[in-house]
Amino acid sequence: MNLRSLPCLLAALSLLGAPRLPAQTPQTAQRVAPGTFSNRPKLLWKFKTKGAVNSSALIANNRVYIGSNDYRLYALNFKTGKKLWEYKTKGIVEARPTLHQGLLYFGSEDGNLYALDANTGKLRWKFQTDDKVMGGANVIPDPSGKGFRVVFGSYDSNVYCLNAATGKKIWNYTTDNYINGTPAVGNGKVILGGCDGALHIVRLTDGKRVNIVKLESYVPGSVTLDGAFAYLGYYGNEVLCVNTDTAEIVWHYRDRQFPYFSTPAVAPDRIVIGGRDKQIHCISRTGGRGLWKYRTRGKVDSSPVICGGKAIIGSEDGRLYLIDLTSGKEVYSYVVGSPIIGSPIIADRTLIVGAGDGYVYALGGN
Repeated sequence: MNLRSLPCLLAALSLLGAPRLPAQTPQTAQRVAPGTFSNRPKLLWKFKTKGAVNSSALIANNRVYIGSNDYRLYALNFKTGKKLWEYKTKGIVEARPTLHQGLLYFGSEDGNLYALDANTGKLRWKFQTDDKVMGGANVIPDPSGKGFRVVFGSYDSNVYCLNAATGKKIWNYTTDNYINGTPAVGNGKVILGGCDGALHIVRLTDGKRVNIVKLESYVPGSVTLDGAFAYLGYYGNEVLCVNTDTAEIVWHYRDRQFPYFSTPAVAPDRIVIGGRDKQIHCISRTGGRGLWKYRTRGKVDSSPVICGGKAIIGSEDGRLYLIDLTSGKEVYSYVVGSPIIGSPIIADRTLIVGAGDGYVYALGGN
């Protein structure tokens, strides 16, 4: 069992007995990267941390920002992998960082959301929750038109909305169990799944519930939002499309009795998601029909990125897979040799991904 899912599993057992506006990143909230990526990528550089790297990276301003299980967040030179600075917390850093207006936001297992100066790594402010912060944060314009807000979830069962410049709390919304994923934000709403077995739809202005979709099994990953439609996999062994305006499930996709931790990448006509059945699934956006599957040799908790007609995703078998988006055929697989749980990020024909061996890898080429 992946230890990251254990708290949610305990929550699921109790349920059984009961009645990314991305900031300055070239990858969209739908996990689609512009441009192309090599069909035969080569190692450009790698950087060693002192713990497994389950965090996904942020690429911005010729830098790579990424966390490690060694309790640190690192800033690296995008071209060379040279360390520029590091910031040490008191817990593992698994959440993907977010950058906005010179501030870098990220959570830690120590329960804090941190805001650092992105150039120097100096602390600007931190906000303490009552438990781990394992998912990423979203930065969005304040509905008042003045300033910005940062929204994130915590294992203390709350989603928080803070003033992005000061860290002052604006509101919090309480669920019935842990929040592990990154809240999605769109159309004035915050959409998040939780270990209470529900998809919550919350008003951005004041944190009041707009609606709730009961799923009867926990949602450990993040939701991908495209317009009014939310796409997600969860521990009910399904992938769903939910209309967040009506709180109606548009379609279900079910293949085998295995759960989903991965966050889907959403293309115009299809979505791609990894499963704990060791497979990569491609599903039609209209109707939820399965289009193709590709089998790896390990669980696929990594979330895919779509780039240049390929779906690119890691597996716990230690490989990074490049799959043709149309046919589902393997284009190439790059052997890292250690489990890949974090998600690949692409910019300027270069892919960044971390692995269980403690390295951050940069792959690319023509």
